[in-house]
Amino acid sequence: MKTGNLLGLLIILAILSALSGCAVNPVTGERQLSLIPESQELSLGAEQYVPTQQTQGGKFYLDPELTVYVREVGQKMAQVSDRPDLPYEFVVLNSSVPNAWALPGGKIAINRGLLAKLDDEAQLASVLGHEIVHAAARHSVQRMQKGTLISLGMAGIGMVMSDNEWAGLIMGGAAVGAQLALAQYGQGDELESDAYGIKYMKAAGYDPQAAVELQQLFLSLSEGNQSSWLNGLFASHPPSAKRVQANQELVQKIGAGGYRGTDIYQRRIAMIKKLQPAYEAHDNAMKLASEGDFSGALSSINKAIKIEPREAMFFALRGRIYKNQNQLEKAREDFDKAVSLYPEMFQYQLHNGLNELALNNLSKAKGHLERANEVVPTSIAYLRLGDISREQGRRDEAISYYSAAAEAGGEIGEEAKRKLAAMTN
Repeated sequence: MKTGNLLGLLIILAILSALSGCAVNPVTGERQLSLIPESQELSLGAEQYVPTQQTQGGKFYLDPELTVYVREVGQKMAQVSDRPDLPYEFVVLNSSVPNAWALPGGKIAINRGLLAKLDDEAQLASVLGHEIVHAAARHSVQRMQKGTLISLGMAGIGMVMSDNEWAGLIMGGAAVGAQLALAQYGQGDELESDAYGIKYMKAAGYDPQAAVELQQLFLSLSEGNQSSWLNGLFASHPPSAKRVQANQELVQKIGAGGYRGTDIYQRRIAMIKKLQPAYEAHDNAMKLASEGDFSGALSSINKAIKIEPREAMFFALRGRIYKNQNQLEKAREDFDKAVSLYPEMFQYQLHNGLNELALNNLSKAKGHLERANEVVPTSIAYLRLGDISREQGRRDEAISYYSAAAEAGGEIGEEAKRKLAAMTN
């Protein structure tokens, strides 16, 4: 499904719900509203999986074997689900925020930050099973049909280091994918995913008591106002005492006991644990930079780079700090390094392009910005591509870019509208 068709579909769904038919939920067997056929469900998930990954940190590429392990556990759970034939995929994302999410069609992700908090494979199976149910029971599709995801604005590329370019907006289908991943589920959907996820755990041979333990941990952390958790898993999967009780009652009914896999799990996440000081230094640098302490931020990110010099994320952040300090040549070196380590990541291409534009290297800037937009379109990239085309005398191309940027809200959209008016009047 093309992005334009996707956006049109979302808007039309809010209007045409009264004309809908019904279908049987493939997990619960209950009849429910059905506007989106399975073919479009699968297309939506497949189209938005990579862009949504990138808006949430990108792949944790330093340990590809970890993703293989998560995929094996996920597929084990998927095969005992009520929709085993969905094209399930599983990926580990490079984010310290403890979270996991599912897109329609079984496209599932779990963050590095959540893996570091789990104790064993059974708890991992519980998380993945929960997300499998969200996909199999079409929970995201149901939210779309109710019109709860029609708002297409999505705050963008991360740390705001100035008042304009760093606040760029993610546009189009990529914004929709991010909303699908991060929007809060209702209590009914959560209880449903808990219940069927526990049944899947039992069928796959895992100890379902691990699911109860997780909910107890999540509830304790939420009551303790753990900010990183509130910004992650709890934002989209709110815990409650009711969920803990319901899960425990179900486990007592079906029987606890089964595989835990503590030793193998701890071996598999050994690299994450080893690199934890580096990511803590990175996250601290982000915090200091957002508070305006760029000297402290630079010191902290240098510690991260010294621990793990293969992490593109670290060089990208240092480049942003240098750019904020108007040390554009140093920023170029770091952005080039980040792109060389992870060329597919839109943020690194975007930052590199904006820095090259500041250095007045229009050709190189255009190349990076175009590559960024191929993966995740942003209004700031469209706006600056318009500026470059205007400088190069490509009037029609500039108008096209400005028109795209003008669809965004805020200062970027307004700037694009002004420049578009100036070129067309």
